[in-house]
Amino acid sequence: MNHDDEHELFRRLEADLNTPAGAEVVDLDKARAAREDATAVAPTPDADADRDETAEPVLVDGPAPTGPGLMERVRGAQRAPILPAWVCSKPEFMNAAGWLAGYAGHTAAFHTVRAPYYAAALAVRAPAGAARFVGGSLRWLRDAEGEHLRQAAARREHPEDYLKLSRQRDNRVRLRGLLFTLACLVGPIVALSLWVLAPAWLLAASAAAVTLALGWYGAPADRPVVSRAVVATEVERLTSSIVERALGALGIAEVNKALGKGGEGIKFPAPITRDGPGWRADVDLPYGVTVTDILDRRDRLASGLRRPLGCVWPEPVPDEHAGRMMLWVGDRALSKVPPPAWPLAKSGSASLFEALPFGTDQRGRPVALTLMYDNLLIGAMPGMGKTFSLRTPLLAAALDPRAELLVWELKGTGDLDALSKVAADYGSGPDDETCAAALDSIRYVYGDLERRAKVIAGLPKDKCPENKVTPDLAKVPSLGLHPLVLSIDECQELFMHPELGKEAGALCTSIIKRGRALGVILLLATQRPDKDSLPTGISANVGSRFCLRVMGQTENDMVLGTSAYKSGTRATTFTKSDKGIGYLVGATDEPQIVRTYYLDNLDAERIAQRARAARIAAGTLSGAAAGEAPERSVGVDTLLDDLLAVVPASEAKCWNETAVDRLAQLRPELYETWAALDPGDKAAQLTNALKRHGIKTGQVGRRVDGKTVNRRGFERHHLTTAVAERDRKRPAG
Repeated sequence: MNHDDEHELFRRLEADLNTPAGAEVVDLDKARAAREDATAVAPTPDADADRDETAEPVLVDGPAPTGPGLMERVRGAQRAPILPAWVCSKPEFMNAAGWLAGYAGHTAAFHTVRAPYYAAALAVRAPAGAARFVGGSLRWLRDAEGEHLRQAAARREHPEDYLKLSRQRDNRVRLRGLLFTLACLVGPIVALSLWVLAPAWLLAASAAAVTLALGWYGAPADRPVVSRAVVATEVERLTSSIVERALGALGIAEVNKALGKGGEGIKFPAPITRDGPGWRADVDLPYGVTVTDILDRRDRLASGLRRPLGCVWPEPVPDEHAGRMMLWVGDRALSKVPPPAWPLAKSGSASLFEALPFGTDQRGRPVALTLMYDNLLIGAMPGMGKTFSLRTPLLAAALDPRAELLVWELKGTGDLDALSKVAADYGSGPDDETCAAALDSIRYVYGDLERRAKVIAGLPKDKCPENKVTPDLAKVPSLGLHPLVLSIDECQELFMHPELGKEAGALCTSIIKRGRALGVILLLATQRPDKDSLPTGISANVGSRFCLRVMGQTENDMVLGTSAYKSGTRATTFTKSDKGIGYLVGATDEPQIVRTYYLDNLDAERIAQRARAARIAAGTLSGAAAGEAPERSVGVDTLLDDLLAVVPASEAKCWNETAVDRLAQLRPELYETWAALDPGDKAAQLTNALKRHGIKTGQVGRRVDGKTVNRRGFERHHLTTAVAERDRKRPAG
């Protein structure tokens, strides 16, 4: 209280003393407390003039909510599973049982092979064991273990302790001597009886057992006879202090503040538990820190945990705030763990209407992929396992005898050659001829969409209640609603083709949008996931995406979807050794880290041969696999003649887009897809098609509504010149 306050208090006291009788008596303590409270909430002097003196202070924080009741909290609580996940899942249980059987078999075989060595080593050590046994027996007989106590009592000159220990020693020696004498009398008699009466095999077994026991007893402690069949790798247990140490090494200011003096620390909403071949820690990061901040520093987090980078996998937690992180730390780097066998590698069939085995997560749990009513886009840098990842679902589709496969591998290395045994259409190579053949397959699929839609529309509602292909409808050959799988590896070679790319991109976009309910599945793989090599209509509409290692945010989001990088799904965090490991988005509600099953060329050949036999038995082998040459369109070869037919001699110049519309009216089966393009793409499509004939396009001006409009077009006399030159070079007959 300052001096002004003291004067004010005394003035109030003086006024109170001068108050007439009958007035109210003021309690000074209460008055002082009330005045201090009023001073604490009083506004500044400048604000007093504009504020009502009787105004009550405004509460900024409202009263604390009562919260849900007991029953609401109990019902909303998350129940821990009664049985572990691997017990409830048949694949995981079989995997665990197989591991246990393999472990037991390996251990038994290991020791069985070394059993002769063990026996010889124990026999060599048997004399030492016998000497050790005799020496130990004599020491026991004379109570040598208490000798140092008696000597110590004698040195201290404590006669009472010495006499007590001596009497104890005499009693022990007397009893042990009696037992030793009895053993010396009975032992030889029993041994002689066995020698005379026991069969030879029992004598041999007894001698071997005694020899092995003496050898085991005589073995030095630092040189055991039996070696370990499996040497376990000791991994440091993950604890809260280790996690805090690692987070503190990331250089994030809010984390350092929380871990510093007076900070709130790092909170763990659940205990750190063992989760598969590793540890799981659920962490609530400090306020303002998100999981993406940790993902940006995954390498530093691994350094703080003193674990290889491939062991450390921080992830966001679905349906939680952005600061909730699930940190899984494996015992071994994911790339170093032996890949599990594909469940369909040796036997079994598949159905595209059911989930297909695609890979495993970090914990080794199977991850399935459903292709029916969906499409798949795979993107990665070269050499990260993109084609092998594509081959797995293709082989699964091949094991469904109903499925028709159209497979195109535009790299030319023959990585998908095994599928030529079952594919109705197949091609390999980046050349123009293969790209044109691939476009023909795309046109075939696009045209089949219309036929399938008409078939489904004509079916009774009780047979097709949801207006889409069902397993029962796919079984009826006459309907032609079997699964149709179109796969293009290195699709950027086709989409970036100067003549064919625009049409291929537009058709694939339509197939993705319309084919889902019609039983048409599109599988694409690219090593250049950018806007030029992957049309935005495809990247925006494809359902399932698998992205292996890429270098930048743009490539990451082109494959996994817009804002995937910002939300923490970052394939840029994978290293060069993480081959076959990527993010799978769309197969489940949340992104998953998946390591695809590894199938080499020999495995693929065996599986494809099995799939071919199943198709032959079912009568569904067709197309190129059955020796039937697929029909190829010849629209490009007749382009000049068609243009001369739709551009009359009186029209010296023609716009490209006008010519394309006329071509579609003349031959809709060849040029309808061109006419479906945007006006700019129409012009570019015809320009690229004319380049191979040596015809250049340019700006063509026309008067439209009194104004001159310039658009890309061509001159008709260039067409006649090119046709005349072609006919002159054409051989006679």
